[in-house]
Amino acid sequence: MAERITAVKGMNDLLPEGAAHWERVEAVLRDVLARWGYRNLRTPVVEPTALFVRGLGEVTDIVEKEMFSWVDAMNGDRLSLRPEATAGIVRAINEHNALYNGPLRIWQLGPMFRHERPQKGRSRQFHQLDVEALGHPGPDVDAEIILMLRELWQRFGLAEGADVVLELNSLGQPAERMAHRQALIAHLEAHADLLDEDGRRRLHTNPLRILDTKNPALDAVVAAAPRLMDFLGPASLAHFDAVRSVLDAAGLAYTVNPRLVRGMDYYNLTVFEWKSRHLGAQSTVCGGGRYDDLIETLGGKPAPGIGFGLGMERLMLLLEATGRLPAPGPADIPDAYAVVPDSAALPVVMPLLAQLRARGLAIVMHAAGRDGAGSMKAQFRRADASGARHALVFGPDELAAGCVTVKPLREAGAGQATLPLADPAALAERLQRR
Repeated sequence: MAERITAVKGMNDLLPEGAAHWERVEAVLRDVLARWGYRNLRTPVVEPTALFVRGLGEVTDIVEKEMFSWVDAMNGDRLSLRPEATAGIVRAINEHNALYNGPLRIWQLGPMFRHERPQKGRSRQFHQLDVEALGHPGPDVDAEIILMLRELWQRFGLAEGADVVLELNSLGQPAERMAHRQALIAHLEAHADLLDEDGRRRLHTNPLRILDTKNPALDAVVAAAPRLMDFLGPASLAHFDAVRSVLDAAGLAYTVNPRLVRGMDYYNLTVFEWKSRHLGAQSTVCGGGRYDDLIETLGGKPAPGIGFGLGMERLMLLLEATGRLPAPGPADIPDAYAVVPDSAALPVVMPLLAQLRARGLAIVMHAAGRDGAGSMKAQFRRADASGARHALVFGPDELAAGCVTVKPLREAGAGQATLPLADPAALAERLQRR
């Protein structure tokens, strides 16, 4: 026997039962996004490496350690699998001049790739819902995106406070961050002997990220560090206050976390994260914020933007942990299972099933095993296991009479009926009754 080939570590399969859960969750996401005016956009999973170096920041963890990158053997181009979605979306918007006719609300759902140690809620191939509002400068859209996420949690039955909590911060504008950065470096240099290796490496390249350290030995140093909020000017504070006023009016509880910085360099003004106690150390379900300079940084005409990424694996873990995975609905359940004890009947049966499917019905046909079509008893077991509401019985007596028997499988006391094969409309009507 040949050696079995298995999946790459950290890149996981999703079998039909699990995929069905994902499809039901994705259907909710699509419905909410459509009602808030967001349209789908799709970009390649492979992009020029320079896009992420320039867009995310050369000294971010993603660019330094986590990207799957290579040199194209045909033309020498440096390419990478996308580690996040925003930079690729902005590249597409710039390339196609998509903001020419005005602002856009868009979303994308697909796989991302990061070369890191696989753990619960974090894989090398993971899936992310990415939502962006481009060309909108005001705090109203910041609040809108956050409130849209609240509606998502409500649709899944997740409770604010108990299941998900919101943290907010403002990163201000570049000049304000630069003044804070200088004060922060001076503070950290005064405690350089306490910094770990990662902190010393970031001290003069990305000191803001030290505030997001997971090293408990640095808690006291971080707690005493200068707060960015204290360096914000009137315009930045007014923007943040306007966001908060809308959330307050909507009755949405949140915590202002002055240490919340996010992982990419492109953010400014509002940043936020939704977290859950059900997810352990990887507690962030989704996060995002405003990035008013990114479009210009990547070669487009200056335009503001704000968005978020929602990790699908973490959302599925959260829904499973809270018992909130959406139950199968009518669209997930076959209308009928065709029981065909004699494969010689297939030339009659299969065209009829095609006509029923064309009328909007979901029909599963029993496929013959090694020993023929299979016994009636075995086929009825399969019909029951399929979840179908009816069995369509194409037995020898029915076929001899030019008929098919419709046998209810889920309605106690419901009688069966025998209908002519030549009248698919009547058969479809019978199957469509609830």
